[in-house]
Amino acid sequence: MAMKVRAQLRHARLDGREWRVLRPDPGLDTAVLYENDRYPQMCVDRRAAYRIGVLWLLAARSRHTVIHLPLRAGRTPAQPECTGRPLDLVLSQHTAQLRASHWPRLRAALGPARPHMVRIPADRRPVEWPYWRSRDRLYDRIHADTMFLTGSAGVFRHTAEYFFALAFGAPGSAPGEETPHHACSDLNWTTRVLVNTYCLHVLYRAHWLPRAGRVGGPD
Repeated sequence: MAMKVRAQLRHARLDGREWRVLRPDPGLDTAVLYENDRYPQMCVDRRAAYRIGVLWLLAARSRHTVIHLPLRAGRTPAQPECTGRPLDLVLSQHTAQLRASHWPRLRAALGPARPHMVRIPADRRPVEWPYWRSRDRLYDRIHADTMFLTGSAGVFRHTAEYFFALAFGAPGSAPGEETPHHACSDLNWTTRVLVNTYCLHVLYRAHWLPRAGRVGGPD
């Protein structure tokens, strides 16, 4: 059996080469990412955490696909702890050679979207973390209202488990109430995950406000 996520695949030709850009379809309504004074923070519910985890594994398996998560289009948690400037998120391997400064031009050059089904084997095998070399960390950069994470297949396989931990292990709550139990995952510098940022704090939130209007969204 495979883990599946529906997506849209778009192509572009830029600077003499072909690009593949994939984004979830429908969008991640219950996931947001903010830049603040301390470090980037993300809020997700279980479903969003699962879908992000699958797309994270796709980043590990597809060397030349750029994965775009337009999180600025998400709703707001009913009890938010994440505040700051909303960001999108882009994942890619080093081999894709995506420069953050080129991203606005690449987005503008993308062709029409076509449906695509992401399938990842369910018997995923996470990579053990000890004794990693520096090249196996996630290189992080923020540019053009977007956080870029670039790394090897191994580091994406390992860090996908941070999202599956919330998808399958976050506490439940009654309708209309927020769970009293805090649940989060931290991709942080002390565990040698990120190069530039001290931490990417991912917080589980069960309840979300109705959509009041998009801050940013798919092209």
